[in-house]
Amino acid sequence: MTSSIALSFQTSLVSSFFGERNGICISSIPVKCVGFPRKTVECKESRIGKQPIQIPSNVTLTLEGQSLKVKGPLGELSLTYPREVKVDREDSGILRVKKALETRRANQMHGLFRTLTDNMVVGVSKGFDKKLQLVGVGYRATLEGKDLVLNLGFSHPVRMAIPEGLKVKVEESTKITVGGYDKSAIGQFAASIRKWRPPEPYKGKGVRYADEVVRRKEGKAGKKK
Repeated sequence: MTSSIALSFQTSLVSSFFGERNGICISSIPVKCVGFPRKTVECKESRIGKQPIQIPSNVTLTLEGQSLKVKGPLGELSLTYPREVKVDREDSGILRVKKALETRRANQMHGLFRTLTDNMVVGVSKGFDKKLQLVGVGYRATLEGKDLVLNLGFSHPVRMAIPEGLKVKVEESTKITVGGYDKSAIGQFAASIRKWRPPEPYKGKGVRYADEVVRRKEGKAGKKK
């Protein structure tokens, strides 16, 4: 008897909120809209992005809308900026990258494109280089025309075509220097060289960057007699 009363009460309560299935849905209880407070996102200015970029006298800039071209004694580079950032050139010859919007993405793009712009200016005026070292018995590198030939313990030598705009030097057959004015292209080609034989953690054999620290592991201990 008690369970039937409880079921009847529950049915009437559901009917008061949602109405009967075969009837019109009418609620006699007023329902208020519940909202959640929005959290305001504070976009702090990037410490890297707000730093000015000094333009050397031997570098020429061409700014057209959101596109920037940089030309110097070593080469020419261009970059297109997103709508979140803008570039201003002051009369004193200083270049500044500023935020065009106050959003989190604009704050992220601010520091990134300031660094890319500075790399362009330094690249066409001074250039960059990346040094690698070959560690291992019989590992050596040579230059044959526009190709870099690597002997890394495979059954055949590895031949890599040097991309346009990059210069490669080989010293003592084990030291490789990749130079040029495009920092991203230098890093990509140096990484492709290292990818053929990354340094292994036991003896450190392989191709490593000159400033790379290889963490060594202890080999397996022999059986005790």
